[in-house]
Amino acid sequence: MKSKTELRSNFKKGTLAWASRRAHWRAIGLTDEDMEKPKIAIVNSSSSLALCFTHLDAIALRLKEEIRAAGGLAFEIRTAAPSDFITAVGRTGGYIQSTRDLIVNDIEVAVEGAQLDGMICLASCDKTAPGQLMAAARLNIPTLIIACGYQPSGKYRGEHCDIEDVFINAGHYASGKITLEELTEMTETAIQGPGVCPGFGTANSMHCVSEALGMALPGSTPVMANSSNMWKTVRLAGERIVQMVWEDVKPRDILTPEAFANAVMVMLAVSGSINTIKHLQAVAREAKCEVDVYGLFEQYASRIPLLTAVRPNGQHTIEEFEAAGGTRAVMKQLEGFLHKEARTITGQTVGEILREAKVIDETIIYPVDRALSTRPSIVLVRGSLAPVCGIVKLAVVDDRPLKFRGPAVIYESREEAIAGLKRGDVKAGEVLVLRGFGVKGNPGMGLLSSVIFALDGAGLTGEVAVVTDGHVSGLVNKTLLVCEISPEAAEGGPLALVERGDMISIDVKERVVNLEVPEDELASRRARMGAWPTKDDSGWLSIYRRVVRPLSDGAVLVE
Repeated sequence: MKSKTELRSNFKKGTLAWASRRAHWRAIGLTDEDMEKPKIAIVNSSSSLALCFTHLDAIALRLKEEIRAAGGLAFEIRTAAPSDFITAVGRTGGYIQSTRDLIVNDIEVAVEGAQLDGMICLASCDKTAPGQLMAAARLNIPTLIIACGYQPSGKYRGEHCDIEDVFINAGHYASGKITLEELTEMTETAIQGPGVCPGFGTANSMHCVSEALGMALPGSTPVMANSSNMWKTVRLAGERIVQMVWEDVKPRDILTPEAFANAVMVMLAVSGSINTIKHLQAVAREAKCEVDVYGLFEQYASRIPLLTAVRPNGQHTIEEFEAAGGTRAVMKQLEGFLHKEARTITGQTVGEILREAKVIDETIIYPVDRALSTRPSIVLVRGSLAPVCGIVKLAVVDDRPLKFRGPAVIYESREEAIAGLKRGDVKAGEVLVLRGFGVKGNPGMGLLSSVIFALDGAGLTGEVAVVTDGHVSGLVNKTLLVCEISPEAAEGGPLALVERGDMISIDVKERVVNLEVPEDELASRRARMGAWPTKDDSGWLSIYRRVVRPLSDGAVLVE
């Protein structure tokens, strides 16, 4: 393997850049020998606002030691750090999706500005891993993703209880199904330590995506936070990133069309979060990789079977999935489908890694010939209501209707929708239209999980279908929900033209969602329709609204 002999971080002696940096670094105790070493950024996307991140500072400290022991010099940098459960309250959740792109730019400023040689990214809550992968693709310097793990769950009255249960039961409390005392008791036991939400929400899905892409060490996802397996990965990562700098292993050598196809197949096999679709598309855009991720999900949906049933898609826990072999075991089962020539950060190909891989428990991660289901778990739909697309997520065992037709009842506010459900304004047989929640309309995408759980609490799961241009947490997998409809209402999509009582039909098997209104009537409504009202015209979300690209482009901020 060709080795690099010079580092971009080593400036010519006597220059202004060399002299001014040496003055700073000598004052913080670094030696001239230190300054010749590969300089590695430890990207710590964290804050003390949420338990997702509280163990990351300790990981960063350990990594500094490991990188130094491997012959490198580490610098910790910080980025914005959103948490669905904490930062989704303001602006209808607009800060969640939009912060992904702040993370990308935070990393660019710190790492590219200082001309560091490589980076290790500490991935935790939902938008950290995609933001870090996008930055890796944009900067194209040696990068390794460490999944920092999921939180241990608790028990409520003898039964498994995690944050998903709190999420669901908050909706049940809103509809009077449980008492405040019961909900409070759950909040005291659901989370037993630091880390991201357990189950195949967006965080664990993106951690697994990182490994499937070849950007995380084999066998490192998913992992329980602060476990011996997580600390083993930290040790190996500190050593490997220094080698990657000398070997000049760059993200764009790894983030190829074949790697994206592998990640899509893994997501279909585990029924991962649908949020991975737009994030993978965004990573591809940053990598300048001409791949249509939405098209890949459609292409492989009928070929890749469902191999596991982890919450919220089935009865198994993420702990059982990890114990059964995790992402590497899923890839072993999918070996006949995957692009085994794809490269990884280890220097090995996927095929070389899978030669030694084992599936520890085939009652948790099934072989292809005994798959749990051959029905797609993630379905892209199109039609007169969603000319570009909408996305439907299904569970392993599903009794919800896959075909639905009903009159529209419309809300443009998350709070008003929940209030309407409490009042009984939404009836069985209707289609709940939630619009104005797209990347431009909200702006930043409205997070509508609470409405879906309020619907569940009202006993209308399966009785009411939902269509929206907003998105939901990866932990949401209830009712017939067509989300992320594109074009969004604020961009003049047909969703903006729907009026109360209009008939909407959904057929998941046929992959269609239609607004049953004659074209001439829609043209008349469009002619009367003014510009979509701007909800927010100040601060970060105003900037975001003006520059964000459509979901089909990954909702990136660059051309």
